[in-house]
Amino acid sequence: MASQDWFDKDFYATLGVAKDVSDAELKKTYRKLARKYHPDSNQGDSAAEAKFKEISEAYAVLSDKEQREEYDQIRAMGSGARFTAGGQGAGGFEDVFSRFGQGRGGGARFDQAGDFDDFFTMFDRGGASGGFGAGRFGQTSGGFRGYGGPTRGADVMARTTLDFATAAGGETISLQGEDGKPFKVKIPAGVADGQKIRLRGRGRPSPDGGENGDIVVQVSVRPHPVFVRDGLNIRLTVPVTFTEAVLGATIEVPTLGGDTVKLRVAPGTPSGRVLRVKGRGIKTQKGTGDLLAEVQVAVPTHLDDAAREALEAFQALEPKENPRADLMAKARV
Repeated sequence: MASQDWFDKDFYATLGVAKDVSDAELKKTYRKLARKYHPDSNQGDSAAEAKFKEISEAYAVLSDKEQREEYDQIRAMGSGARFTAGGQGAGGFEDVFSRFGQGRGGGARFDQAGDFDDFFTMFDRGGASGGFGAGRFGQTSGGFRGYGGPTRGADVMARTTLDFATAAGGETISLQGEDGKPFKVKIPAGVADGQKIRLRGRGRPSPDGGENGDIVVQVSVRPHPVFVRDGLNIRLTVPVTFTEAVLGATIEVPTLGGDTVKLRVAPGTPSGRVLRVKGRGIKTQKGTGDLLAEVQVAVPTHLDDAAREALEAFQALEPKENPRADLMAKARV
């Protein structure tokens, strides 16, 4: 940081905190602002990036006890003390040095090396481990170049489309990078459509020795002709015949793994009833879902004469209840 910036920049105002802000409140405020203005959340927004750099610079100074003390002392001198080129005598330093020269026989005298001691001691306490004189504002401690350390490399976006079974069970796949070289991605079991997988440190390198960016892979999942995902559960619709629904039956239904399971359809099962098979859904580290089979009564579209006669005989014998009576009553309310 240029010495002039010590006077021109109000780091407290940049972060919107009071000068007596506590370390805990300072950190809380910085994290809130950093999330709001982080470049990853504001891609292509140069104003947000500039604001992020400003708050990172301000926090780098105020979060360090020694740097904060030095900054407060320099700001206390007033904005009139400027480090400018040119001028007579000390070349623009007289406003600052005159404050340290007083008490040593008056005036700001720079004819002896000892006259600089008080000034530089304030900036360089402890030698190389000190503050401004040791270049603390340029040390590689992370963050943005020129504001506390090197720049982090940019993230690289990638996309892949998986079939339903691969997304449910997980698999290691190969993708091609920007440089044309393949790289492997481990797809975790249960990855959802639209989910992003981040490969740390696999993105673009930093331009100045910082951390590499990440590769962010966005996953799309192809629809399955039979199964639909519902959280960790897997749903499917199972057709049953009229007689199976009325009289009851044991039927077989497929699972995502390719095998089948047997389900008991109770007598009088209506369309829409859901039969559950425990543990045959999506399996992840967070838990395991179930297979949910929704019964749908299949109405025959073609009947021969014998079947029609049998149904007509049943119609004559079936209970004379109106299944729509309750619907009509509720509709009048």
